[in-house]
Amino acid sequence: MNQSPVLITGAAGFIGSHLAQRFLSEGRHVIGLDNLCDFYDPAFKRRNIADATADAADRFTLVECDIRDREAVFKAFEKYQPDSVVHLAAMAGVRPSIARPDYYTAVNLDGTVNMLDAAVKTGVKKFAFASSSSVYGNNDKVPFSEEDRVDFPISPYAATKKSGELICHTYWHIHHLPIVCLRFFTVFGPRQRPDLAISKFLRLVRDGQPIQMFGDGSTSRDYTYVEDIVTGVCASLNHCSPEVGYRVYNLGGSSPVSLRELIETIERVVGKPANVEQKPMQPGDVQRTFADIARSQTELGYSPTTSLADGIVKQWQWIQSL
Repeated sequence: MNQSPVLITGAAGFIGSHLAQRFLSEGRHVIGLDNLCDFYDPAFKRRNIADATADAADRFTLVECDIRDREAVFKAFEKYQPDSVVHLAAMAGVRPSIARPDYYTAVNLDGTVNMLDAAVKTGVKKFAFASSSSVYGNNDKVPFSEEDRVDFPISPYAATKKSGELICHTYWHIHHLPIVCLRFFTVFGPRQRPDLAISKFLRLVRDGQPIQMFGDGSTSRDYTYVEDIVTGVCASLNHCSPEVGYRVYNLGGSSPVSLRELIETIERVVGKPANVEQKPMQPGDVQRTFADIARSQTELGYSPTTSLADGIVKQWQWIQSL
């Protein structure tokens, strides 16, 4: 059992709280860095982390810290001396990034540099950076492979994630910090952010409220259940080493579903018809995502096991339990 702490940024968020719970279940000590910002209700995040750490509170420490605060980040690293870092904290979302590109670059780029510098200074051995399928833009070739060019992002959010990957490569090249960059594909499940589509649609259909469908329903996403993502993150961190150096991995479900099919699945799970309002496509939204997971399967043993339908049932059960 590894007794050195692992540090997770964004630990009170959706993926972060599940990852903290997994590490704690394995006997790890976890340092959670989170500023509990008001992008969505901070009470939601506090409940996430309380639920995730309830069975191992003695091995979890929450540090309320903004990753843009360089001094605070360095103090946390120096105090807790993590040997591994999973950097999830970021401003997420395509549409908000169009309205606030300055905020997104400050958090997602300056914050990432602060994390990397602190990791180098304190001798961190493994660093995982949460990237996104959005880096692929409107890629014509499917499925999306890590070997594809990703030079054409179509939103500031996507651009910050691509830029983050480049910065990470620089830190491997200069400082020999082993780094894995993980391109997540539309993660869903219990504790999902309330502003994301599945979470919103489940509640709106339950309440008989209209849901907005942007476009004709033919856009598709490669939905990935959160526990499959967490398994992939853990496998990538185990694989991360000086021998591997810098490596990019897709973590997706590899089974795209159209928006129309998603709505139909939610209708079946909730047991009520959706009141759909069709809207124009939004700037920055991609037509489709589809992960080629061959590299992740071969090198990490990654193999998602939860289907969209089964995962939505679990998410719906969680929503009903609140």
